[in-house]
Amino acid sequence: MQTSVEQRDFLILGAILLLALILRLWGLNAPLWYDEILTLESHIRLPWGEMMQTYSMNHHYLFSLQSKLFVTLFGESPWTLRMPSLVFGVASIAAMWWLARDLVGRWAAHITALLLALSYHHIWFSQNARGYTELAFWSALAMGLFLIGMRQPSIKIWLGYGVCMVLAVATHLTGLFFFIAQGFVWLFVALRAFPAQGLRAPIILWPVFGYIVGGLLTLLFYVPILPSLIETMGMVSATTGVDVMAEYRNPVWSLFEGVRTAIGSLGLVVGIVIIAVLTLISLGMWLLSAKDTLYSVIVVLHIAVTIALLMAIDMRIWPRFFFADIGFVMLLIVLGVHFATELFTRYVRLMPQKILFTLAIAGMVLISVGMASRNYSAPKQNLQGAYKFAEITREDGARVYAVGVASKIFNGFYAAGWGTIEDNAQFMEALAQPGPLIFVVAFPARSLRVVSELESRAEGGALELLKVFPGTLGDGAVLVYQRG
Repeated sequence: MQTSVEQRDFLILGAILLLALILRLWGLNAPLWYDEILTLESHIRLPWGEMMQTYSMNHHYLFSLQSKLFVTLFGESPWTLRMPSLVFGVASIAAMWWLARDLVGRWAAHITALLLALSYHHIWFSQNARGYTELAFWSALAMGLFLIGMRQPSIKIWLGYGVCMVLAVATHLTGLFFFIAQGFVWLFVALRAFPAQGLRAPIILWPVFGYIVGGLLTLLFYVPILPSLIETMGMVSATTGVDVMAEYRNPVWSLFEGVRTAIGSLGLVVGIVIIAVLTLISLGMWLLSAKDTLYSVIVVLHIAVTIALLMAIDMRIWPRFFFADIGFVMLLIVLGVHFATELFTRYVRLMPQKILFTLAIAGMVLISVGMASRNYSAPKQNLQGAYKFAEITREDGARVYAVGVASKIFNGFYAAGWGTIEDNAQFMEALAQPGPLIFVVAFPARSLRVVSELESRAEGGALELLKVFPGTLGDGAVLVYQRG
């Protein structure tokens, strides 16, 4: 009987993973966005021996090595560049299923995996040539091993944990924050155990072994670029301190942006959704506390440690730095919905709790499907479409200018040979030129804040907005203006 139940569980998981794979293959070859192109040009196209010589904030090292392998085997294209993200995106759902089943049970594991398969953000990052889905995979495995290792410490479990650590941090440096958070939790438990059990206690000895193995291997991985890494980290504050997008250093902005990108710019609805999600997470933590307290503590502590460390170095707090928590939070939301329906039916006896919970999950699935469909409404950022449109639209003798940071992509990756505008002075200089002009603006929220004269002239009617190329990336639209 047990075997048949497990077989059914694995069949359900297989169906969910197949659905996840299909949703992530669809649109995988869409045009690359700014960061992906930078990664391709600055690292993927380098010879193998040159990829680990300097540190770059845009370089996710283990991911880049994997991506280069796919590009080498199958040729350079958006889908080959993104393939490691897809693979680890699907694998991270399986890892979260394993964790949820061990922690709560099969019902929570199936629902969590299904909602992750349909998640707008999870699909988006599984089609993004960056290392965030891989970070989520190693973090989910590490969480499972950590919880098992705290209950039944052994050398095998904590060695596996150390391996997860090095692979996570090799993927992205912010992966270290997760293991720091878990380290604080372990230290608290170890200090309580020390007076009675001493240093040789398994709960002290084997975790220390795991952290030493993970730490040493991580250091060995980054040794070739350590001087460059230290130098780059020292420059972070100088660059972010003069950034016109000051809100990027605000964790509250990061929270609202994460929700807004999923549901769209719906004003008050964004705030309502945030309150509802936080309430469900809190209820999920309360329900889970009867079985395990460490899981919720680690999730909250990881978010707090990430915010604190990013603010300490004055770095931008992007929503993507919290993507590794998406599975952990999803499980808490599922548990929160279960607890909320239980409380509701306890006082309002309209229907059995099981039916209400099923209806609530069905509603979440439908909402997830609706939000996931936005992934396919546009590329992440259609620089390619804007480039082709400007070239086709321009009249004989018309000058084309790329406005903002993406100018190096247009003139580098696309070899456009356009003029470049990075401030108001350069814009006014371009306006002084006779004849028709075309201005291509990527990242309009940033670019039009820096080149404010362009927006003023457009509002005054001196420039015509020819076309808007929408993008699912935050501030991912590309605008094309013309002066006749």
